[in-house]
Amino acid sequence: MKANMEIGNQDQPAFKIRLSCPTGLSPSQVSVDFGQVYDRIPHPDVNLENSISEIWDQRVQKNASLFNGLKFRYGGHSFSGGAGTDQEPHVCLHLGLTDYRTFVGTNLNPLWERFLLPSEDDFRQCQHTSSPLGNGAVIETSDKKIIVLQRSKNVGEFPGHYVFPGGHPEPEEIGISSHDNRDDNSHQIMKEKLSQEMFDSIMREVVEEIGVPADSLTKPAFIGISRRVLNVRPTAFFFMTCSLQSMEIQQLYHSAADGYESTQLYAASMDDLESMAKKMPGCHQGGFALFKLMIDAAKDA
Repeated sequence: MKANMEIGNQDQPAFKIRLSCPTGLSPSQVSVDFGQVYDRIPHPDVNLENSISEIWDQRVQKNASLFNGLKFRYGGHSFSGGAGTDQEPHVCLHLGLTDYRTFVGTNLNPLWERFLLPSEDDFRQCQHTSSPLGNGAVIETSDKKIIVLQRSKNVGEFPGHYVFPGGHPEPEEIGISSHDNRDDNSHQIMKEKLSQEMFDSIMREVVEEIGVPADSLTKPAFIGISRRVLNVRPTAFFFMTCSLQSMEIQQLYHSAADGYESTQLYAASMDDLESMAKKMPGCHQGGFALFKLMIDAAKDA
């Protein structure tokens, strides 16, 4: 496993690789430590903190369909095992709670850089930002193409850009609405549900966004986390294959449940992907880098 790689040109890197798992991890190799200790810390600058509500109110006035949903906040990770040990690699994700409103008011705030602390420690640097954990899937078709979507002009972030299918793991899918106190037994059950939600959520996103049946997809393999340098947005990436050919997927895409978020589906070769990645948000450029690390590891093996 590798961590903390910074990629891009010297002046403006597009993303940082926070964690690379090129062999691909299964649900049994990914656990979650969930707690209030990983929640966002309010900024001491009262005016800056108040701007969160102001920006949200402005956004709602312009778009009445916006709603404030709970998200998991990425508060770091730990890993063990892997190369040079006799243990299989294992990652523990550190997750707190945040919401879409706070994401819009911190990470997407025009003054987002003022929320950052001058620290070499990534998680201390971002302690005042919402930083919800997104997810993305690199999907290989049976004819060895990779699925890429072009975002709608109506979405809030990066309209018109290329992205891999994805979204967010959802706290409410597994009954989490707050940090309530649980006994040890129910806490352990919730930790298992949390780990599974990391994998279930990306499967849901893929099925909803591109319209393929779930049984045409292999189980997702977790390949790492990238963080966009612009507004420090973290995203977990997964790899899966689809038993359908790209032309079949193109046809199914037209009736996808979440088709409104994108306007076109592409089945890209690696050469196409190299070019399209330059027009992706930084975190998805990082997803492509994680995929290439996975390919390199497979060649070495």
